[in-house]
Amino acid sequence: MRDVVALPLLLTRAFHAKADIPAVLRDAPPQLRIRQAEVLGPSPLLLSALERRLYEAGLSPADKSSTGVVLASAGSSDPEAIAVIADIAREWRRTGWCAVRPAFASASLPRTEDAVRELRALGCARVAVAPYVLAPGFLPDRIARGAAGADVLADVLGPAPEVARVLLERYETARTPALAALGA
Repeated sequence: MRDVVALPLLLTRAFHAKADIPAVLRDAPPQLRIRQAEVLGPSPLLLSALERRLYEAGLSPADKSSTGVVLASAGSSDPEAIAVIADIAREWRRTGWCAVRPAFASASLPRTEDAVRELRALGCARVAVAPYVLAPGFLPDRIARGAAGADVLADVLGPAPEVARVLLERYETARTPALAALGA
């Protein structure tokens, strides 16, 4: 028997994490004992990565209190995933941003452009879009198109060191019970 940890590179626990990945893992060869690690989000480390991406795009810490941020995720039809994004936006707002609004590239509303307009209407001096996605592609491109009215568009999370740290944490958490069972 070989212990394996499957690390879903997903930011929310939506359909892929709840149905697709478990279905594939159930069909794995019987000599593998597979544990599915938790998805990457939410995590304070990912908020740190988002904030760093905003600073890399041109904002400074002094801009926080006058900048509204659109937390733009891929989107989902799963209510739990949508609620998690809304919770992340609320939590991030408490770190000093003028306002933070969730937005979605697909399957959910509001869209990025709607959240940008809302932050402008609130009177935020600057509006920034922070893509809560891991890699470039179709949905991040849609987020970027919706960010046309924003002052700043950050890059995707990509190879941020914070993402790597979350991956390692999820792996360690998933593998620890397997090691305990082996007496390691």
